[in-house]
Amino acid sequence: MNGLMSLHGVEAIGWLASALTVATYAMNTMIPLRILAIASSVCFGVYAAILQLWPLLAMELLLLPINIYRFWQILSLRGRLKKGALSELPDFSVIKRYGKARKAPAGTIVFRRGDPVDALYFLGAGRVQIEEVGVELAAGEIFGEIAFFTDDAVRTATVRCTEESELYEIDERRFMRLQFEDPSFGMSVMRVITRRLMENGGAGTAKSQPVTQEGARFPVQDPA
Repeated sequence: MNGLMSLHGVEAIGWLASALTVATYAMNTMIPLRILAIASSVCFGVYAAILQLWPLLAMELLLLPINIYRFWQILSLRGRLKKGALSELPDFSVIKRYGKARKAPAGTIVFRRGDPVDALYFLGAGRVQIEEVGVELAAGEIFGEIAFFTDDAVRTATVRCTEESELYEIDERRFMRLQFEDPSFGMSVMRVITRRLMENGGAGTAKSQPVTQEGARFPVQDPA
């Protein structure tokens, strides 16, 4: 009798593991999917160990750490995204790890109006001026970011260093990679773009006419 009950218990574990696996395929969001996948691997591992199903046990012992690691990745990304959304002061210093650095003496023109778009810039030190509106940006700011979100391909303003500056530039490929690897960075960029669009006349104005520099306290430096 006890043996029969034990056999039924083992079989129940197997059925539970199967049900969890089926439920995993039914999930359309990643966190529940990974949780069910982890539970399924645990149940199948116990089931395989009791019945000495070594190939199944080996597979589950391999899948379990993979699912745990992917689950940790999701939670980590969510935490970084939340941190970026709640941060009062956007931090773009991460660009230093990816960007190409260069020193620019006072008077250096970073790019001219009409130049083709090639990069987003982070100002590590010094100051730059948006000549068309006479607005200056200080260290820690980014400029040229709108370029990666529009269909145009030329700069609409000239940017000049008003003092010796340290610039970091990243191209579109590295920009997209950085957004993927660090969601808090992507959130910070979107907050800056939104702020500058609102300062430039609001979302309605941005939709009804091309974005320009005129009258912007936080200018849209580069609609291209």
